Amino acid sequence: MTKKVFVIDDNVSNLTMAKDALKSYYTVMTFSSSKMAIAPLSKIKPDIILLDIEMPEMDGFEMLQYLKSDESFREIPIIFLTSRADHKTEIDALKMGVVDFITKPFNPAILLNRVKHHVDINGLIQERAALLFRAQHDLIFVMADMVENRDESTGDHLGRTSRLIKTLLDAMLEKRLYYDRIKDWDFNLLAECSVLHDVGKINTPDYILKKPGKLTDEEYNMMKEHVMAGVNIINKVVERSGENIFLHHSRIFAMSHHEKWNGTGYPQGLSGDDIPLQGRIMAIADVYDALISERVYKKAFTIEETMNIITSEKGKHFDPNIVDILCEIQAEGI
Repeated sequence: MTKKVFVIDDNVSNLTMAKDALKSYYTVMTFSSSKMAIAPLSKIKPDIILLDIEMPEMDGFEMLQYLKSDESFREIPIIFLTSRADHKTEIDALKMGVVDFITKPFNPAILLNRVKHHVDINGLIQERAALLFRAQHDLIFVMADMVENRDESTGDHLGRTSRLIKTLLDAMLEKRLYYDRIKDWDFNLLAECSVLHDVGKINTPDYILKKPGKLTDEEYNMMKEHVMAGVNIINKVVERSGENIFLHHSRIFAMSHHEKWNGTGYPQGLSGDDIPLQGRIMAIADVYDALISERVYKKAFTIEETMNIITSEKGKHFDPNIVDILCEIQAEGI
């Protein structure tokens, strides 16, 4: 796929020269002001931006601040086009995240060389970051699977709940339920993040995890500790490898999936909309799968029995709006 370059300069001759120098290698879009480039940025993400400093209305520094303040544009490399040669301008620009400077009037060959360098470097960084993220992601999946396999009765619980979460999110988006919150979520990523919701059970003793009968109050309190244990495990991963969107959502799933709509859940006793949406979705998916599955302490319930139990907890244990979504997709056959 051809890389895209935005050139923003109020001098038409500079725009023409830059486009002629780059058009054989890149898709080049030119703009005579910063404001003209803002609308296209919402639809097209360039691989690099060449930005003039001295422009009317919105100068290069103001445009740079706008780009760096928006998560969607923050990582785009920006080269300043400038006739300034003072050190203060360079220092200020570098502090704000500019990757390079090209002095005007510029040489077309130098312009092309600089753009190639930064586009290639940025692409390599993104590729390596993606590989590292994938490796971290795969290791986490293995860890979650090890936890699940300690309790053979759960079967493919992680896989089933993950698929149900994706189905619920798709239905919620279609029905525009909590639309403003979920419209920018990557549903496949969210479904994958959910596999870590019970990772803290790695600290739960086998005699509790595999007990065929009802837990005592003491045993139940020990079981509840898996929530914070899971959060601590994810926090340790973050400390060593840095925060990312996968770990961010995974921590929320782990922390909040045992909260209840009426405030009687744990560990924080949150209620209603104060419970993160990820936790409210996970709560329904987790209980639904637990009910329809055979466990060491119970036989599998029928779908009808399961739905009766869940609807009886509407507005108590579960977010009533998400229960309605589950009922709709269940009627359609999930």
